[in-house]
Amino acid sequence: MNEVKSATTIAEIERELRYISGIIKQKGREILNNYPITTPQFIALQWLLEDGDLTIGELSNKINLAFSTTTDLVDRMENNLLVERKKDTKDRRVVRIYLLDKGKQIIREVIEKRQVYLQDVLNDVPNDKVESLYDVLYLLHNQMKMDKEKVNNK
Repeated sequence: MNEVKSATTIAEIERELRYISGIIKQKGREILNNYPITTPQFIALQWLLEDGDLTIGELSNKINLAFSTTTDLVDRMENNLLVERKKDTKDRRVVRIYLLDKGKQIIREVIEKRQVYLQDVLNDVPNDKVESLYDVLYLLHNQMKMDKEKVNNK
């Protein structure tokens, strides 16, 4: 399992992932043009949908923005009725950000449109190749999560 991978192959994989990521981001921006949210707001709403309610600090860490920038972002989302700040039920000093129905609806619609785009792109690719692609991406993601845990546990 610890075979030495070709530097050229690794470079090609990194390049392809970068290109794919760029195309998906661009397509995502095109889709977001039809909604009253910015890309950073979309990313924040995705985290809230996936992880549930978060504090400003937790959200700030997940979206890699400064605490003050995240506060401004949440202010705008709250004004647009996408999220709501509530005091934590266990510790009244802690304020959590909750995703509201309007925010959930926007995220679901945007993700659905991104999935339709991907479906269209993969339409002519044989099913077994699509399954293999999923398997490899799943494996890569898990390897990256394990690597991140190793770094965090040091």
